[in-house]
Amino acid sequence: MRLGTVRVGEARFAATEREGLWYALDVPPGTPLNAVLAEGQEEVDRLAVSAARPLAGATPVAPLRPGKIVAIGLNYLDHIREAGMDKPERPLMFAKFPSSVIGPGEPIVIDADLTERVDWEVELAAVIGTPLRHASPSQALAGVAGYTVANDVSARDLQFADGQWTRGKSLDTFCPLGPAIVTPDELGDPQALRLWTAVNGETVQDSSTAEMLFGVAELLAYCSRAFTLEPGDLVLTGTPWGCGEFMDPRRSLRPGDTVEVGVEGIGTLSNPVAGGPR
Repeated sequence: MRLGTVRVGEARFAATEREGLWYALDVPPGTPLNAVLAEGQEEVDRLAVSAARPLAGATPVAPLRPGKIVAIGLNYLDHIREAGMDKPERPLMFAKFPSSVIGPGEPIVIDADLTERVDWEVELAAVIGTPLRHASPSQALAGVAGYTVANDVSARDLQFADGQWTRGKSLDTFCPLGPAIVTPDELGDPQALRLWTAVNGETVQDSSTAEMLFGVAELLAYCSRAFTLEPGDLVLTGTPWGCGEFMDPRRSLRPGDTVEVGVEGIGTLSNPVAGGPR
């Protein structure tokens, strides 16, 4: 099943996608998908199966507005190798602010007064459907409502200068999400998915979630030992090799670029890059 949020005119709808068409879930317009997920998987299934109202002219927006975004650094073996860093002994967690979320087609805005080294990071993002606290890996994986594509856009100069990553990872527009949330039964094994990035049509990242150091189940269980994961929360699971910061010569996103990130079975998320206020 594919779930998301779409815009028709000025109205927004929680919806399900079937054969390229979006159908409104039987909830009031404007109901956030987070609230639908909080009703439990059986209710989500019922709403998706019974959705019969096609939405003409529907445009996908960010699938949901997460309550919190937990992200994982240095979690792909190929990325660890390209960065020349040691493998972490435990998952390296940081936070991105929910205010950084945008959807398909919306611009990633680079304010040149703040940053000059903006990087791309394709990531598989797990959407929480059941509250998780002190969960085992199997319990944690069973608590996933679905998966979406994320671009963990990163201001590398801010990230490395600050010594902690919140500011450089959380600038407005620095967390594109979409185009849909795909349920685990449809997506299959989260550790066997191809993921990629293209900048202006050139492939710069191309790897597999099999390269993860810590798998999705282990990551979610680890997070749940420290804090409660709630329905609608998002966990970004790391990025593979191919980040511009570690290329020779180094590459960064610039206004006028188009960056596309994709995950097998979910789709491609495309965003233009624009300049911000000076």
